[in-house]
Amino acid sequence: MFGILNVYKPCGMTSHDVVNILRKILKIKQIGHTGTLDPFAEGVLPVCVGRAARLIEYLPDEKEYLAEVQFGSATNTYDTEGQITSTSNKKVNRKEVETALKNFEGEILQLPPIYSAIKVNGKKLYEYARNGEDVEISPRKVTIYNIELKEFNEETQTAKILISCSKGTYIRSLANDLGETLGSFGHLTRLIRTKAGAFPVENAIELPITRLKNNENEYSRKFTINDGAEEIIKNSLINPILVLPQEKMEITAEERERISHGMAINKKQNRIKSGDFIILVYNNHVDAIGQFDGEKIKVKKVFL
Repeated sequence: MFGILNVYKPCGMTSHDVVNILRKILKIKQIGHTGTLDPFAEGVLPVCVGRAARLIEYLPDEKEYLAEVQFGSATNTYDTEGQITSTSNKKVNRKEVETALKNFEGEILQLPPIYSAIKVNGKKLYEYARNGEDVEISPRKVTIYNIELKEFNEETQTAKILISCSKGTYIRSLANDLGETLGSFGHLTRLIRTKAGAFPVENAIELPITRLKNNENEYSRKFTINDGAEEIIKNSLINPILVLPQEKMEITAEERERISHGMAINKKQNRIKSGDFIILVYNNHVDAIGQFDGEKIKVKKVFL
């Protein structure tokens, strides 16, 4: 098996849970996701299967999210799973929200949530938080390519915001910072990743499992695999050629033999700059990743 799955991760499940489920269905270990989604979040989670897991670093990593924000209160986790830390009676209007959003466009410095898995001195931030320990958190540069207010309810003080951003952006922090900018506080009530690189939510597949419930409203981590799950997943595999953004180059049988031994291909490329990566293709299959050095294509990874 060699391909990529556009999986819809459900709320309440970790990204690693999704990988483990797919390993059980496909009975292989070499599976990896392209970017963690918090258990609270849902939506697009690209998963690379088989040797395609070695292609993760070559996939585009821009993200798009639909965030639902509640104004009037802040929590220590910046979402509904935490405890309320601040409240405000201030009411904001649509114009104020739209104006405030402009402060977050472009490259910004963002402080990650204390309840996150970022490591400081070898320890995850949420471990400091749970132990009540103080820790200095350094702001990080992220880029907001586009941020747009899609819906706003002045009566309930809730908003739906579409955000296109770089890898590493914390939408929970953005919701918290937006609330502080407006002077009304705010936190996330729902987060959907609507796009990850070349994978849109419209084409995402649901896991072929039946999740068991602890009660009427809460799912447990237990599940059963549906009949025909393996076939469903295999039929949903996407050929990496369709989503890798790098230049593609068809190779001959002789060139294929050379790259199988890690040998360079002596072929000058007019459209490609020195240092650029090239997808080497044979019979509609990604056989290798090459890198052009100005004279020849050196093999970086082989998938034969």
